[in-house]
Amino acid sequence: MIEINWQNLKLSLHHSGAIFIEKHSLLLISDVHLGKVTHFRKHGAAVPQNAVFQNFKNMDEVIETFNPFQICFMGDLFHSDKNREFDLFSNWIAGVPSQFYLVRGNHDSISDEIYQKLGIETQLDFELENDLFLFHHPQEQNINHICGHVHPAALMKGKGGQKLRLPCFCVSQHQIIMPAFGTFTGKFTISVEDFEHIYLIAGESVVPV
Repeated sequence: MIEINWQNLKLSLHHSGAIFIEKHSLLLISDVHLGKVTHFRKHGAAVPQNAVFQNFKNMDEVIETFNPFQICFMGDLFHSDKNREFDLFSNWIAGVPSQFYLVRGNHDSISDEIYQKLGIETQLDFELENDLFLFHHPQEQNINHICGHVHPAALMKGKGGQKLRLPCFCVSQHQIIMPAFGTFTGKFTISVEDFEHIYLIAGESVVPV
């Protein structure tokens, strides 16, 4: 974990890919893509069953770390329609005392009414503070916002020709792009030069580049 100051806020960038905003006791989690493992297994993909439970374990761990009053899923909470992972999620969220929000993403096809029954408030975007927003998709660079969607990763190259893609937080003056939280998601290789700061996730460490 590493702490940064951004837009007059103290942010904790966690190795899970989550962000904790101390002032608002708000935990941001982006692109979990629950249900994706079950969806792929149903169609014959050889995905380990324990991958289903890893996402819940990771959420438990980051919530225990910060004990947030509020939790906002930054879009693509579920990969597609309801499947048995939704039942697991329903049971899981009932045991978490935080207030929940969902910024709707392009994969979020489950209705607002269903989420509301679970106590989750849904919107296309949230204004966290005056002129500071939470979106799923990246916006124009002059809009102060935090977002997800991209699943950013940086390609690291060693002197011996080794290559390693690591998920990362992309931080600029007006924008932060969060890495995907989910354990079964793809990665999009970004150009490091496009951002003022890159923070790599390397195991249980967050490393500035």
